[in-house]
Amino acid sequence: MDLHIQSFSLRNFRNYRSFEMDDVDPLTMFIGPNATGKSNVLEAIQLVTSATTFRGAKSREMIRWGCERADVKAHIVSDTRDLETSMRLTESGRNIAVNGKRKHGQDVLGILPSVMFSPEDMQLVTGAHGFRKDALDALGSQLSRTHRVLRRDYLKIVKHKNSLMKNGIEGSLLDSVNDMLVTSGAHLYAYRAALFDNLAVRIARAYSEISSSGETLDMRYVPSWEDADLYSDRMRDAAHFFEVEECSNRMRRSLFNRHDEESRRGRALVGPHADKLFFYLDGRNATLYGSQGQRRSIALSWKIAEIGLIEDVLGLKPILLLDDVASELDESRREALIGLLHHDIQTFITTTDMGAFEKSIANGARVVDMHSIHADGRD
Repeated sequence: MDLHIQSFSLRNFRNYRSFEMDDVDPLTMFIGPNATGKSNVLEAIQLVTSATTFRGAKSREMIRWGCERADVKAHIVSDTRDLETSMRLTESGRNIAVNGKRKHGQDVLGILPSVMFSPEDMQLVTGAHGFRKDALDALGSQLSRTHRVLRRDYLKIVKHKNSLMKNGIEGSLLDSVNDMLVTSGAHLYAYRAALFDNLAVRIARAYSEISSSGETLDMRYVPSWEDADLYSDRMRDAAHFFEVEECSNRMRRSLFNRHDEESRRGRALVGPHADKLFFYLDGRNATLYGSQGQRRSIALSWKIAEIGLIEDVLGLKPILLLDDVASELDESRREALIGLLHHDIQTFITTTDMGAFEKSIANGARVVDMHSIHADGRD
């Protein structure tokens, strides 16, 4: 049997003093009204499998009010592996362990990857470019420790540069920071662009299967040194990415050309942190002109593509976490989503309405009534 969660527990996490599940089923549905803590359970599962949360919360924000720490544990097993993973949250940060041995966050990534789909993921289409880049990097971090380390180190350099510029420091010190930014940024760009190229093909394919309107979805990654409109027009019919050396040269040239602008605005404007990702439907910007249904289809297609990519790269089926998304999708898109549940993927669903799912799905699930959970998180 593929790697899966056999049991998990929470202590002093969010609104829970205690919550435990043993002999976890392939499909678990948490049902109940809003504000009963359904999403908190999914957040904890995502935290202990991918070392991040869809809310982007700090450790102290996930600790139950009045407590000093929170604990999340999961027993992850397969026919050949037996892993006890745990994460302790304190005011000062997170302590992670696997089978009792202290680990760094990047060490647990890829052990049991997860894919989260929540109403907030509509921002993949409607939100700022930063939301799409963060989603891309989060996926890359689950697939490759190198991607995670490159992003971490690059963002530290950007933060340092912004601090220097805010304080009006230039000259040789800023030049040396720019050198580091170019070196780190070019490699991050290369990893991110390769991932994007693979993911974009899968998203377009998933969209064509979900959508009945026949339009063509195209995605474009525009680096910060390019004019978005000119670049998109020039590269409309072909994906184009730069090798590390060419990327470095273009970044250096852009840093030189935009030096005065960066000084005036007091922050870094060139590098992967300022890159942009666009969706186009038959050549029209989907963020600006797409219908609500089209945007939902794109967001769902992104998640379907993530699942397939994780399986192909890591040889593992990810855990699927669906946070109240049935209410956001119409019948055809809901059917596409439900189709994933037949692919032997361990799935956790939150919902306020069991009627949003086919009886065959609900009848095969372990249903947890969150309304019956006491304040301390125990039945």
